[in-house]
Amino acid sequence: MDNILEIENLRIVFRFDGKVSVPVRGVSFSVPKNGRVALVGESGSGKSLTALAAGALVDRAEISGHIRKNGRIAYIFQNPMQSLNPVMWTGRQIAESNRDADVEGLLEAVGLPRDSGRKYPCQMSGGQQQRVMIAMALAANADLLIADEPTTALDVTTQNEVLDLISRIAAERKMAVLLITHNLGLVARYSRDVNVMYAGEIVEKGTVPDILVSPRHPYTKGLVAAVPRLDAPKNAPLRDIPGVVPPPTDWPAGCAFHPRCPEATPECAQKILERCHGYSRTSDCTR
Repeated sequence: MDNILEIENLRIVFRFDGKVSVPVRGVSFSVPKNGRVALVGESGSGKSLTALAAGALVDRAEISGHIRKNGRIAYIFQNPMQSLNPVMWTGRQIAESNRDADVEGLLEAVGLPRDSGRKYPCQMSGGQQQRVMIAMALAANADLLIADEPTTALDVTTQNEVLDLISRIAAERKMAVLLITHNLGLVARYSRDVNVMYAGEIVEKGTVPDILVSPRHPYTKGLVAAVPRLDAPKNAPLRDIPGVVPPPTDWPAGCAFHPRCPEATPECAQKILERCHGYSRTSDCTR
């Protein structure tokens, strides 16, 4: 198996109060060894749930499809303050995944003082807490690091520091990275391959140049157009995609994006048209 992670036709179903929710439906992608892969989309697209399913961290759901792993997986979540135990020293938390871990050495490797393990999370900044999360991933000797919006609560300068750290350590340790984000600017800098998710499905996938330079699906075009440009005229309005991602209990028929799509035709409510079929650039189309 040449890939660290392979997900094929993943479907996640929740049933509650007589309702059926399908937040992930037919998702397929892979992360190669030492790969840099991004999962991109708005909140509610199913990105985080897909990543959690890869580590068997989804409860009370019907999960079908195939998930194949060829190594250890570690996670970095959006808000480290919620992920770290507030009443335990950070050093003890790092050692939980590996009692033989060199905690002080790991702290030093992520740019923290060696005695930081004797601090509680509340005594650290958000960036320092996220570095502790990275140290925990290193302690677990992970082959794949899933970074789920790892810079959400951080200022811009600290965001760059944390992402540069992840990139450097992943390269040094030959660790694959799956970056989950809505920020295409981060994707352009830190990933090689991109999977664009919308309404529980991957609507387009390809290399970073493919997606950013010549997007095919209207949703991907909207995401690319929404990225602020440094060469834009002063006071130019920021572009956005009107509307919101529909709830997973009520996905639209046909192309799920058609209620928000500027290119939609009546036919889009019935089926996905080839002209905006993002999968057509890849060889592993599951439709």
